[in-house]
Amino acid sequence: MLDIKRLQILLAVVEGGSVTAAADELFYTPSGVSQQLRKLEEEVGQPLLQRRARGMVPTDAGHVLAGHARSILRQMDAAIADLDQLAGLKSGSLSLGTFPTLGSSFLPLVISKFRKLYPSIKLDVRSTRLQELMGLLSRGEISLGLLWEYEWMPLDRADFELTTLFTEPTVLVVGADHPLAQFEEVDMAATASEQWIVRANMHPVAELLERSCNAAGFSPKISFQANDYQEAQAMVSVGLGIALAPQSAVMNPHPGVKILSLGPCAAARSVVLAQRRDRVRAPAENAFQTLLVDMGKTWID
Repeated sequence: MLDIKRLQILLAVVEGGSVTAAADELFYTPSGVSQQLRKLEEEVGQPLLQRRARGMVPTDAGHVLAGHARSILRQMDAAIADLDQLAGLKSGSLSLGTFPTLGSSFLPLVISKFRKLYPSIKLDVRSTRLQELMGLLSRGEISLGLLWEYEWMPLDRADFELTTLFTEPTVLVVGADHPLAQFEEVDMAATASEQWIVRANMHPVAELLERSCNAAGFSPKISFQANDYQEAQAMVSVGLGIALAPQSAVMNPHPGVKILSLGPCAAARSVVLAQRRDRVRAPAENAFQTLLVDMGKTWID
């Protein structure tokens, strides 16, 4: 493997015509230039320069190697320029994953601000369920993953570095004309006789409901299983039941419902940023993380 610095010295001698000219250009001493040239000739196994009355001229091997050195050094300059562009966030890309409730509330606000700050960074955003997000992270298909956890469902910290962005309360969703709608905060015990709307397919909010009701001394009576929180709100609005939801899921509530606080009666959900521990992070990744953390501080009042 040829030394880049020695190739640069060879090219400077060839283009400048002398050891002295190369030394002046590269801030070497003439003896230092000569020493590096001798080492380069030893590496290639043949002479590269010939001394003439008016300086140094390249041999055939010197001409060939100087041509390659010129191309190599141009490529090195281009590489440094490209890296400077990335470091300055003037180019590059970032892939991240999120889950639906965050993708419809908090994340668009972050993306909007990020694109204003760094318009040249291309964003690739995917929205899916928790387990798939963790798989995408593990396989390196996304750089950042927005995940969630409850106290009884902690995320695995062995492979991922996790940064908590915010902790959001669980709220109660009732119809606008429901008797409980007159209150701002209710106790779970007050809902013991109610019908409940839950998320289908063993969604974690179903377990959250079971735990919260059991802690209040009763078992929930399920009237409908919804595929998403919009459907759940719609069914609540027509009186089919009431529902639990993380606050982010109801930031844009259905006009026919009211959102009530449960205080400490239901567990909160932590929203976290996950990154693989074994990755070197690009500047765009660090910039997006900083923005997530800053905006997360004021997302939940």
